[in-house]
Amino acid sequence: QVQLAESGGGLVQAGGSLRLSCTASGSIFMIVDMGWYRQAPGKQRELVATRTSGHSTNYADSVKGRFTVSRDNAKNAVYLQMNSLEPEDTAIYYCYARAYYDTTHWDDYWGQGTQVTVSS
Repeated sequence: QVQLAESGGGLVQAGGSLRLSCTASGSIFMIVDMGWYRQAPGKQRELVATRTSGHSTNYADSVKGRFTVSRDNAKNAVYLQMNSLEPEDTAIYYCYARAYYDTTHWDDYWGQGTQVTVSS
C-alpha cells in the first residue's frame, strides 16, 4: 500500500499564493505519475496538474500560467505552487499518485485532501 500525506492548504486572499506539498510512503517500487486534483462544493473532482516521472506535465486550462507542478523523485514528493489565486480556485485539493508497488502491479492512490479557500 501507498500512503499520501498532503500539507499547505489554507485561507488566502484573491491574488495571493499558496504552495501545496505531498509525500508518498509505503510499498513504492516506482511512481509513474503524481499530481493534484480538486473538488469544489457541488462539482466533480477535476484534474489540476500532474507530472510524470519523465517530466511531462498536464495542466487544466483554468490554471495554466498560474500554477506550477513539480516533483522531487528522491523524496517521492510532489508540489503545487499556486499564484494569482482566484475565488474559483476554492476547493479541496487531493494529492494523486499512480505507483507500481512491485515490478508488474500498479494502482492509483489518493490523499485525504487539503482545503484551499480564496477570499474575494
